[in-house]
Amino acid sequence: MIADRFPWLTAIVLLPLVASLLIPVLPDKDGKRVRWYALGVGITDFALMCYTFWKYYDASSASFQLVENYAWIPQLGLNWSLSVDGLSVPLVLLAGFVTTLSIFSAWQVDHRPRLFYFLMLVLYSAQIGVFVAKDLLLFFIMWEVELIPVYLLVCIWGGQRRRYAATKFLLYTAAASIFILVAALAMGLYGGGNMTFDITALGMKEYPLGLQLLLYAGLLIAFGVKLAVFPMHTWLPDAHGEASSPVSMILAGVLLKMGGYGLIRLNLELLPDAHIYFAPVLAILGVVNIIYGALNSFAQTNMKRRLAYSSISHMGFVLLGIASFTDLGINGAMLQMISHGLIASVLFFLAGVTYDRTHTMIMKDMGGIGQAMPKVFALFTIGAMASLALPGMSGFAGELSVFVGLTTSDVYSSAFCTVTVFLAAVGVIITPIYLLSMLRQVFYGKGAALVCDINNVGLENQEGEGTVCFGTDCLVPEEAVYNDARPREVFIAACFLLMIIGIGFYPKMAMQMYDVKTVAVNARVRQSYAIVSQTKPQIYANRSLVPQISEAEGTSVLGTF
Repeated sequence: MIADRFPWLTAIVLLPLVASLLIPVLPDKDGKRVRWYALGVGITDFALMCYTFWKYYDASSASFQLVENYAWIPQLGLNWSLSVDGLSVPLVLLAGFVTTLSIFSAWQVDHRPRLFYFLMLVLYSAQIGVFVAKDLLLFFIMWEVELIPVYLLVCIWGGQRRRYAATKFLLYTAAASIFILVAALAMGLYGGGNMTFDITALGMKEYPLGLQLLLYAGLLIAFGVKLAVFPMHTWLPDAHGEASSPVSMILAGVLLKMGGYGLIRLNLELLPDAHIYFAPVLAILGVVNIIYGALNSFAQTNMKRRLAYSSISHMGFVLLGIASFTDLGINGAMLQMISHGLIASVLFFLAGVTYDRTHTMIMKDMGGIGQAMPKVFALFTIGAMASLALPGMSGFAGELSVFVGLTTSDVYSSAFCTVTVFLAAVGVIITPIYLLSMLRQVFYGKGAALVCDINNVGLENQEGEGTVCFGTDCLVPEEAVYNDARPREVFIAACFLLMIIGIGFYPKMAMQMYDVKTVAVNARVRQSYAIVSQTKPQIYANRSLVPQISEAEGTSVLGTF
């Protein structure tokens, strides 16, 4: 049938990109037609994803599916090679869902709307391309293309320090992505013969341990920056603090997940021997992320920076799951990425809704708006409960899976597991403190005193009529957009919250898409561990934190070049 041979993945990737090229010639004066056009493209592409995966994706298979392979630059071994499996399907759907709703949330963009929606659609294509690329060089190209629209979206539509935040984001992520290119070239060229960047072919090669360790370390830096792993995280609070809410939704909901996806796809699946040596490092970094992010979040006075550090904390659970050596742990890491993508997106969206009313992100200046905006307060509270892992929410299912997966791991010593889980639990305890404190300050705090000069803003006779003041901004009620959530805003938040609650009560809704694949990935890692433990019985046997590497193994990479 023609439908079976149709390039579904190519259509999904290129539809937003091709559609974006029509925006400059679209007849429109006030930006209204452009925003409806962009939203229509987003919905169409998301619907195409849902249809394609429902019709042609088999969740019971761990192999690549819907494979499309077209020669692009044969001299370089670069192919337009796309495919999906259990690791990519849920994240493609997450990207489509979040990006479509972020376009819908950007309804009030009136500054250069054509350019804004053009960049949003280009970003849509690039991030989908990252998740479906089967060629490692194509993966790198999509990874780089995604940086450009994010940089411009932050730099043009951000806050007062937007250029600094955008430049810092670009420098961190672009510099780190060089390691992806170096790793791709090293793996593609290794072994002689025809140069290939096909992930399946790369996974069949036998790399020396020394080379694997170097490749793993480089990729860990590249993906660690994107995942905001300490100490490579500092770009994230600045980017979130200055980006507009629709961009923050994509940053937290999709772009962070590229780091976790890369770690599982390349570090675990292609370099399982090196993972045995780096897994304890990932676990330690995960604990540091959880506690460090939670403590820093509690110290923030800016709402979006508090949520940004909260994201850093929650990404620590992804690292713990990846390092667990258990099916449940890696399953939990995937579920945590999906869950956090939904939760962080709705929280940043609601932060933007609040900013539209108050024109400030300083929480102490917002106090007392709970009674004026009960719908916003209710939606924000549900999102915060999901973020602190309340039972019945997706955050609880993800974090519990990681905890149980690490606790039941038979690779680490009981002392290491106990200390790691205990420290991670400390971060979990801090989470409700800073989230509930945020709700109290924003919605039921006393607010800031009147510090602006009424006489200088033409409101001399308005103070007694209920002047609205947030920090140094004073507005009369008719000038302040102080109304509760509009139907569009309630709809967007409800879409996220329904998914969060649905996955919380029935985690299999998400797990069944990737369970077979994560089991296969962990089986390969466990097989490598079994082989290494036979040849080196001392590995983990002496309860050492990190396995010892012999001098010969550490320098064996020299013989590969």
